[in-house]
Amino acid sequence: MQRAEDMALGRRICALAFLALAYILYSWSWNTVDVLRPYIAADLGLSLTQAGSLYSAQALGALLGAVINGQLADRFGRRNALMAVMVGFGIMLILGTLVTSYVQVLCQRFVLGYFTGSMYPITVGIYAALFGPAVRGRVASVIMGSSYLAVSLLGFASATVFSLGLDWHLLLWVGIFPIAMAAFAPLVIPNDRKLIAFGAPAHEGLRAGGFPVKELFSPVFRKQTIMLTLVSGLNFFAYQAFSGWATTYLKDERGLNDSAIGVSVSWMFAGSLLGGFFWGWIGDRFGRRAAALGFFLTAGLILVYLYAPISPMVLNLVAFGYGTCLACSVVWGPWLAELYPHHLKSTAASIFQWGRIVSFVAPLITGQMAEVVGLSLTMTVASVVFTIAALIWLRLPETYRYAASPKALVVEPSR
Repeated sequence: MQRAEDMALGRRICALAFLALAYILYSWSWNTVDVLRPYIAADLGLSLTQAGSLYSAQALGALLGAVINGQLADRFGRRNALMAVMVGFGIMLILGTLVTSYVQVLCQRFVLGYFTGSMYPITVGIYAALFGPAVRGRVASVIMGSSYLAVSLLGFASATVFSLGLDWHLLLWVGIFPIAMAAFAPLVIPNDRKLIAFGAPAHEGLRAGGFPVKELFSPVFRKQTIMLTLVSGLNFFAYQAFSGWATTYLKDERGLNDSAIGVSVSWMFAGSLLGGFFWGWIGDRFGRRAAALGFFLTAGLILVYLYAPISPMVLNLVAFGYGTCLACSVVWGPWLAELYPHHLKSTAASIFQWGRIVSFVAPLITGQMAEVVGLSLTMTVASVVFTIAALIWLRLPETYRYAASPKALVVEPSR
């Protein structure tokens, strides 16, 4: 057995770099469902409803993958689970080149979601064991930044492929890389089954037994788990209620052209990319609950975005601020891992994905509301929901307190 504290920093940074690269490949695979949607639909002759359902199938697979594989990772080793998941989503991405019908692509997206949805809890479980609480927020920012970088790379690659007149299926052959990378994981990622997690007592159980998710609903953790699930669900609902309708709002309510809409979305994305690093530092400096301020600011910026008589340029700045504040959830990875015992890190991190079940119904609910009360008022609901989520967030336990002296750094798991 080896303590994470005793492991060379260089080796831990190499492990983080491996995770970041794996996360780029995961995010690339996940976002093909959106970026390549019109081309998949055109090739298979899908209706708009059928094309939209591909995301629902992928999100359902992600929910199941997070719940099931998060537990398997805690039970049988997170490095082992990481390798299996990388091979899984790599194969499923490549199989996207072979689908010829709606049923086939629906199944392919469901299984792809099953594997990609596992990456968040597995990755959190690995880096939370390797790094101490004083830097976990910023470590999480690196992972989140990798995810956003992948979206940019996918957009650039797709534009290049189409400008050269190449087949868009080439973008799916990227699945070869996670399959190949998985073989090198044992050389870079420490074996968590022989590792005492950073800050963990040597006598604490290193592996979960039975069904780890049952421990999350034990009397000690039940209320906390339910509240965390609620916060995650409210986050996804509010995101869908505002961001999901943002382009429609800009086109129908503000009357912006397609180019201006694309610029506004880019500002929002840029804000999220930079905001992750800012809120990661906030979480490391002032505690995990301090980042709840981001949801309060997000709620206020939504109102400015919808109702203030501002120019398109100022609107873009507000969109940038919204994206920046929305990234406050970057601290949830370390926070979820710290709220539960060390042997439940990946299972606990999967709570983030549990909220996705709300995203299935959010477009339907908000769509019906928009037809009755209008789009602006419907999107205002996101402001209310973000505020409620922030209030619940503040009622949950703090796990980290910063002090000027390194000896005073404290992690306080909820026990």
